[in-house]
Amino acid sequence: MALALALAMGAPARAQTQTTAAPAQPAQSAQPDLVLEAHDAQRRKDRKRLAAINEVAQAQRHPLAPWIAYWELGLRLGEVSQPEVTAFYARWPGSYVEDRLRNDWLLELGRRRDWKNFAIDHPRFQMRDDREVACYALLVEHLNGRNVAEPARAAWIAQREGDDGCQLLASTLLEAKQFSPADVWLKLRLSVEALRPRAAKQAAGLLGKPVELALAELQDNPARFINRKAKGGARTHTELATLALMRVAANDPAQAADLMRGRWEAELPHDLAAWAWAQIGRQAAFKLQPEANDYFERAFKQQAKHKQPQPEWSSETMAWAARAAMRAGDWTQVLQVIGKMSPADQADPTWQFWRARALLASAAEGAPGEAIRAEARGLLQATVSPLTFYGRLAGEELGLTLPLPAAPSPLTAAERKQAQAHAGLNSALLLIDLGLRNEGVREWNFSLMRMSDRELRAAAQEACDREIWDRCINTSERSRQEIDMAQRFPTPHRQQLLAKSREVGVDPAYVYGLVRQESRFVMDARSHVGASGLMQVMPATARWTAKKIGAEFRPEYMMDRDFNIKIGASYLKLVLDDFGGSMAMAAAAYNAGPGRPRRWREGSVLEAAVWAENIPFNETRDYVKKVLTNSALYAQVLGLDNASLRKRLGPPIGPRDASPTITPEEQQ
Repeated sequence: MALALALAMGAPARAQTQTTAAPAQPAQSAQPDLVLEAHDAQRRKDRKRLAAINEVAQAQRHPLAPWIAYWELGLRLGEVSQPEVTAFYARWPGSYVEDRLRNDWLLELGRRRDWKNFAIDHPRFQMRDDREVACYALLVEHLNGRNVAEPARAAWIAQREGDDGCQLLASTLLEAKQFSPADVWLKLRLSVEALRPRAAKQAAGLLGKPVELALAELQDNPARFINRKAKGGARTHTELATLALMRVAANDPAQAADLMRGRWEAELPHDLAAWAWAQIGRQAAFKLQPEANDYFERAFKQQAKHKQPQPEWSSETMAWAARAAMRAGDWTQVLQVIGKMSPADQADPTWQFWRARALLASAAEGAPGEAIRAEARGLLQATVSPLTFYGRLAGEELGLTLPLPAAPSPLTAAERKQAQAHAGLNSALLLIDLGLRNEGVREWNFSLMRMSDRELRAAAQEACDREIWDRCINTSERSRQEIDMAQRFPTPHRQQLLAKSREVGVDPAYVYGLVRQESRFVMDARSHVGASGLMQVMPATARWTAKKIGAEFRPEYMMDRDFNIKIGASYLKLVLDDFGGSMAMAAAAYNAGPGRPRRWREGSVLEAAVWAENIPFNETRDYVKKVLTNSALYAQVLGLDNASLRKRLGPPIGPRDASPTITPEEQQ
């Protein structure tokens, strides 16, 4: 529901309701029947039908003929030869479909083990966003005699799902003794931690059939494996025991902790004992259990006994170690954890901010602590930005007033004309007009590559003028120096949204901030779970809310702008009231359902920012931060006087004794 744009792929982009004025149409007709027929034939893998449509499209010089040709060739890709693919490249040079086909073809060449043609084609690949292609490319470099062990290990470790390219790279480098069995065990542990069974199985396969069979057994019943078959001694045995302990911890951290204290802490090597405690800590922290910080302390003590000073734990595990320490109010531990993060993670504004807060909390009073406080102020100053969650909190911590960025100079007529004539942007707009949003967004984003700030603004303005608000906002957000707030934080449907918000008694800036995150103002956005419209309300929630406010409900009303705003704003007001006016908890409830934040508030009373950072779901944590940041910025855009992010976060959050007014069933 919250990731409305990502989830709305494939839905028509701009089907208008009676209450919305239709935007200007592209100058050239996209002949929708032909394109949609071709897309349907491609989806159905109907080669004969698609070939016939492609022939017509090419003869007509259809504006989307490259896409139809790409779909047609894609159905035959396993059978075609290099010359036919090269001819396709030559016909549409520099286009998105050329690069998209090159991506597909490089994967095909890798599967064919045609390294000669792969080496010729790969340097021309522009997107470079396919990890399997990257693994094949590293393998080709290795076969050509170059030492690629370090980047290959990084690419393989970062691989999320098992695939042929990265598995072939790993097996080849393992055989060449450029990868060690320790590398494979690390990959296996990380894959089990991330719940990626295919990647885990592939890694286990590199270690031999007995390890692969043991992995399947311990994943099926980890408690039985650890009690009956796990052994100490040899590294293979202790690695498997660690995997089993990880799986036990995922279900019951306390049980895994008992197993560690009872036997395994003494039998595992220090690095694996540290890993096991860290995984127990991560699972306990995810469940917001107070013991989590103690488990992480045990992990760090075991790691200190190991000769490797920096643990190779995942970024997620390190983040949960810091969050557990924050919940416990253990600022010394917060500093220790952040200090052991990777350089990239330490540089993230999240951990820059919390390092500064930990320094301030642990500094001695008076002159002895002034140097530490000065260091903290420097970190906060480096983090300040009016546009980000921690940037705004850092500024408010320093007592700064954060004005909106100054408007850049207006776009010139020549800059606007250049964007209007851009072939890739026009093709993308035609696809979006036809409801092929996924394809249109991909071509649009490809067209933005290597654009300057002003070119990005000009492209964004084309989308704004056509009321394709997601492309308007997302494109403008790519510019680094020229910040156009009118593009990044537009106010479509302003009259209706302000009126409905005030009618139900909820802050209009908060509603705008939520809509921007939910749907990017795409009227007919629809999520994979059925949430719809500007405010992405689930049908059951809409029906329940309508009953609460005495409004008639019919499913077709959800695509009416005014009804959708009224129902969404009314539901938001109900959850706000249920959570005592806490915008942070209400946003979490809107995204994840009210039952979850009600559970997440149990335990210690926490500063609202600490509570938000400890939200277990990555999507909901990010959502809450963005909605609150959006709302603070919209307060400034709308000229309201409540732009403080700290005030929007509200007072500390802790347990509530009163019975809820919204049941867990009333979930978005």
